[in-house]
Amino acid sequence: MPKLGRRGFIGGALTLAAPAVIAAESARVLRFIPQIDLVFLDPHTSTTNITRNHGGLVFDQLYGTDSNYHAQPQMAEGHVVEDNGLTWRIRLRDGLLWHDGTQVLARDCVASLKRWGARDVLGMELLAISNEISAADDRTIVFRLKRAFPMLPEAIGKPGAFMPAMMPERLALTDPFKPIPELIGSGPLRYVAAERLQGVRNVYERFDRYVPRPNGTPDRGTGPKIMHFDRVVWTTMPDIGTAYASLQKGEQDWWEFAAHDLMPAIKRDPKLHAEVLETEGEFKMVRFNHLLAPFNNPAMRRAILHAVDQSDFVNAVAGVDTSLQRTGVGFFPPGPSATQVGLDQLKKPLDVAGAKAALAAAGYKGERIVQVMPGDYPNVKAASEVLADLLRRIGVNLDLQTTDWSTMTTRVNKKDPIEAGGWHLHMLSIPGLSLATPLVNSRLRGNDTVEAGWYHSDAYEDIRRRWVSTTDPAQQAAIAGEIQLEVLQSVPFAPCGVTMQPSAWRSDLTGILPGVAKPWNVRRV
Repeated sequence: MPKLGRRGFIGGALTLAAPAVIAAESARVLRFIPQIDLVFLDPHTSTTNITRNHGGLVFDQLYGTDSNYHAQPQMAEGHVVEDNGLTWRIRLRDGLLWHDGTQVLARDCVASLKRWGARDVLGMELLAISNEISAADDRTIVFRLKRAFPMLPEAIGKPGAFMPAMMPERLALTDPFKPIPELIGSGPLRYVAAERLQGVRNVYERFDRYVPRPNGTPDRGTGPKIMHFDRVVWTTMPDIGTAYASLQKGEQDWWEFAAHDLMPAIKRDPKLHAEVLETEGEFKMVRFNHLLAPFNNPAMRRAILHAVDQSDFVNAVAGVDTSLQRTGVGFFPPGPSATQVGLDQLKKPLDVAGAKAALAAAGYKGERIVQVMPGDYPNVKAASEVLADLLRRIGVNLDLQTTDWSTMTTRVNKKDPIEAGGWHLHMLSIPGLSLATPLVNSRLRGNDTVEAGWYHSDAYEDIRRRWVSTTDPAQQAAIAGEIQLEVLQSVPFAPCGVTMQPSAWRSDLTGILPGVAKPWNVRRV
């Protein structure tokens, strides 16, 4: 069928048939508005949420994380642990295929784990404690560890970026600091590179040879992934107004990050439905550059930490709806590792004079401070403006530099000096599930190797090592309190509260699952 523009016209009998044909095609296509433009396609090379979400469509993981933060087999059929926890044998499910039609082999997964481990701080840890990661046969991956690591499935099933995505060995052997030349995964959707339009559109087609897990219930990153649509089209919108109008008119089906201030209008519209899917929320933080003065001084970081009023940040993002806000949040979002230990010292109103005195005591003498802000990412932009206002009020000589999200993401991963484009601090908004425990919370890692900000704390790493060495919830809760007392002093970042992010979709969609927005299980009725 010829392609029609929005105002296109084709005469004759085809014109009469076109509406029915178009309607039939539309029924097979899920039209989705992502939170921000997808810039980085390789899930091993970006820590952005949008790359993680994209990666989860195309690639699969050996394990997934459920709503109780436990790992469940995904590509794996299961595992056997031997030698007092030092040997793990992970068996792949039968029938797994790559999108090019070749069989998924254990050696593909070994190469993928090593590539992921070259970039991800948790992956680095796993490689460091492994004497060997090998393929015993086509379906068996073997870990031989130097010490017991009872949370190995949770590590390779981590829900956040860098995503431990499995890919064919020929791609996994690509330099981990360069993007793979093509996107070949084993997930339920195949990426259609020929239809990509940077900044506008990304297209996915159902992989009809995908074999879902044969049992279980879909739960976050676990359970069967069953596609009912033939195509999923991501369309990046230029602004909130355009996104809302396109959803209203039925030009789009699903808006991942619906604007908070439009919730009343969306909820009044019988053709639309709104709901918070990621119930862990979006964790707001001020990230410091620990390599550059003055924030290489923990006293400077503590001065900012104690000046933060979390309600200012969550109000700026979520508006007046207090049901979509969480304050009084420590260094872990609400969840299994959240603790109130030590937080009394932060629950005080802003004392401007006291904050200025704390900065002076830390040695601040009015040096220019560079804050970077994405002008095209509404939630982060709103929180960034609150931070900028706070810094100016307490006497910081601020240079607020606005750029687009993709440029900012690249910039803050470089260790450049200020005069060469470096930065001192910026805001982040991270899915709470990605930060829920000391195992997966890379923003708290104190070994200054990978995570931008380059925080270093041997004390934190020692405490964390005890946390990951036990699976007893009571012990982990007690250790989480110790962690918080340490980071209140070393301040890897400043927590600024949590907001609940609504998603909105056309009411003729059913089966949308909680958690990160995902198209499987979704139907049009």
